[in-house]
Amino acid sequence: MEEEDLILSPSPYDLLFQALTLIPIRHYLIALFVLCTIFFYNFVEFHFLGDAILRYFRCRVNLIYNPDSPLYHGVVSRCQILHGRYVATPWLASPHIQTCFLNFHGLPPVFTYTRQLFLTSDGGTIALDWLTNSDVLDGSLHNKSEITKEDTTPIAVVIPGLTSDSSSAYLKHLAYDTAKTGWNVVISNHRGLGGVSVTSDCFYNAGWTDDIRVVLDYLQHKYPRAPLFAIGTSIGANVLVKYLGEEGEKTPLRGAVAICSPWDLLIGDRFICRTLKQKLYDKALTIGLQGYAQLHEPQFLRLANWEGIKKSRSIRDFDNHATCLVGKFETVDTYYRKSSSTQYVGNVAVPLLCISALDDPLCTKEAIPWDECRANKNIVLATTNHGGHLAFFEGLTGSSLWWVRATNEFLGVLSCSPYMHIQKIVDKRSSGSGKQEPSINQGPYLNIAEDGLVAAVKYEQDTNKTTLKQRGRKPEEDVTKKSFKELCRQTKQSVWWLGYIGMVTSFPLLGMLLNYIFRKKQRPTTTSTS
Repeated sequence: MEEEDLILSPSPYDLLFQALTLIPIRHYLIALFVLCTIFFYNFVEFHFLGDAILRYFRCRVNLIYNPDSPLYHGVVSRCQILHGRYVATPWLASPHIQTCFLNFHGLPPVFTYTRQLFLTSDGGTIALDWLTNSDVLDGSLHNKSEITKEDTTPIAVVIPGLTSDSSSAYLKHLAYDTAKTGWNVVISNHRGLGGVSVTSDCFYNAGWTDDIRVVLDYLQHKYPRAPLFAIGTSIGANVLVKYLGEEGEKTPLRGAVAICSPWDLLIGDRFICRTLKQKLYDKALTIGLQGYAQLHEPQFLRLANWEGIKKSRSIRDFDNHATCLVGKFETVDTYYRKSSSTQYVGNVAVPLLCISALDDPLCTKEAIPWDECRANKNIVLATTNHGGHLAFFEGLTGSSLWWVRATNEFLGVLSCSPYMHIQKIVDKRSSGSGKQEPSINQGPYLNIAEDGLVAAVKYEQDTNKTTLKQRGRKPEEDVTKKSFKELCRQTKQSVWWLGYIGMVTSFPLLGMLLNYIFRKKQRPTTTSTS
C-alpha cells in the first residue's frame, strides 16, 4: 500500500507547476517589467535615484589643484559654479543618454555665424565662424558688424572635437552663451569640416597643433588690443593642451579651458573597445570618420589606403589606413603616443581649467593625469561624477549645459584679474623661425698670425666688404686682422700668457739647437789634435 501511495502521489515539481499556474498573468508581466527596468537602469547607468537621495555627496564638483596655485586662490576660489554641485536633468540622468541626446538633438539655440575663410601657408583652408556680442545683443539677432582693430572685447577661440564643426549642438550652446556674456566667439573648424573642401595634402589629427598656432597668431596681429582665450572640446581639448605645452610662455593666449579631453590616446584606444557599450561608440565614431573621408575621397585615394578606410570597423583601423599614412606615423601606437597631451601638461604656462566627467563613455577617467595637473600651478582640474561626454545637461528642461556656464564664469573672472598670462616676447633672431642655419662662411676660424700666436676670429658678413674692396684690399684679410687686433686689445692678459707659454715651450728646442752648433764647432779641433 505504501508503494502504491508513493507512485500515485504527484512529484514536488508537479505541485510547483500547478501553483505557478494559479498566479495571475498580470503579476508575471509586472515582475518582468520590474526586472527589465532594473536591467535597463544599470545598463545605461542611470543615476537619478542616487542624485535624489545622495545629492549632497555625489553631485559635488571635485577640484584638483596645487596648494600654492595662484590660479585657484585668485580666480577659481571666486567661481561659485565650480564650488557648487552639478545635478543632471532627471530624464537625462545617464551618461549614454546625455551623450546620445546631445548628438541627435541637444536643444541648440538658433542663430547664424559670420564665416571667414583663412588660408594657411601650405595652401590649406580653415573656416572661421564668428559670433560677436553685437549679434546676440538683448537676446535678438542684429545686423552683422565687423570687429575693428581697436576693439578690446575678449575673443574666445573654440577648437571643436572629432568630426565636429560649428553646427554641432554643444558648440552652438557654447558660442551663444559666451557671446551673450559680452565676448566675441570664433570657432576654428578643422580642415575639411564646416562645408569647406580640403585644399592641401594636410589633414587634421588629434595632435595637429599647426592650425591653431597660425590662427592665434593671425588673430593676435589683426586684433592686437583684444585678449585671446581658447576653449578646446574633446579632441580639440587634447590639441589645445598639447599646443600650450609646446608653446609654453610664448603663446598669445591669456587663458584656456579644456573640456572632456581624452588626455592619453593610447589608454583611450584600449578603453573604447573594452565593453559592448564602448564598442558601439567606437563603431559610431568610425562611421563619422568614414563619412569625413568620403567628402574628400580624391585626396584620400591619393594619400591613404582607400580600400582599408572603407573596410574599417574601428577608429584604430581608420587611423591605421588613413591617419598614419597621411601624417607619416610609423604605427598607430606611435601616432597615439606622440599626439597625447598628457606629456605636455607640465609645460603649460597659461591659466588652464580642465573639466571632465568621471562617467564619460568616450574619454575614460583612467587617462586623466591627476598628479601632473596637481603639480602644475597653472592648472585646475574640475571633475564631476556625472555628465557624459560634452553633455552636462541641467535643469528640468535640459536647455542648458553646466560646463558652458562654468567655462564662462571662469573666463569672466580670469579676464578681470591680474592672473592672466602675459606673452613672453622672444627675439626672432635667436628663436626657431629666425635662427639661421650654420653656414660654411660663418666663423669661428683659427687664425695663425706672423708672430705664431693662434686666435679664434669670426668672419663678419656686413657692408664693410664693399668699403674694403673700394680701398683695394681683400675683405677677408682685413676683417681677420681687425678681429685679431680686437682680440689682442680686449684680452691683453691672455696674450701675455700665450707669449709666456710659447717661450717656455721653446726652451727645449733652443737647447737642442745650441748643442748641435757646439758639436759642429768642436769636430775640427778634435781631428787636428789626433
